[in-house]
Amino acid sequence: MNNQERVSYLVEKLGLLPHPEGGFYKETYRSEDVLSKAGLPNRFAGDRVASTLIYYLLSGNDFSAFHRIKSDESWHYYEGTSALLVYELKPNGDYVEHRLAKGFEGEATYQTVIEAGSWFGSCLGDEEGYCLVGCGVAPGFDFEDFDMAERAALLKSFPDRGEVITKLTRL
Repeated sequence: MNNQERVSYLVEKLGLLPHPEGGFYKETYRSEDVLSKAGLPNRFAGDRVASTLIYYLLSGNDFSAFHRIKSDESWHYYEGTSALLVYELKPNGDYVEHRLAKGFEGEATYQTVIEAGSWFGSCLGDEEGYCLVGCGVAPGFDFEDFDMAERAALLKSFPDRGEVITKLTRL
């Protein structure tokens, strides 16, 4: 089975749908436990479920555009023929490149965490490949907590990261 056949198989088998930031996803878990706004940090506008999980798939030259959420997000590598590169622009101005891949080649790991409030986007290390990962969010994901980056504003905030910002923004 070639890469495109495998991607098509995974999309069908896992019931993946196009994601607004790029790639494909499917929510696989949404906690029944609800955390009240009173017990959450002020950045949350209302109650949130305790946690959520998704499958996330990138292939070819598709990418996850820079975005941010109000929760920490953990990423877990499952399979692929390419490393997944996740670029994080932290609220304090720090820049981190995460690499998820099979094995521990170079700086690759099987999991990483993106800090709440960070701008982050991802792409494949090899545009001929694909990568399937899982993402967990706690408190759980809510589109009310989701912001898609605008290129001009992000370039103004992080002028020394122009190349990756231009590559991983659509607006």
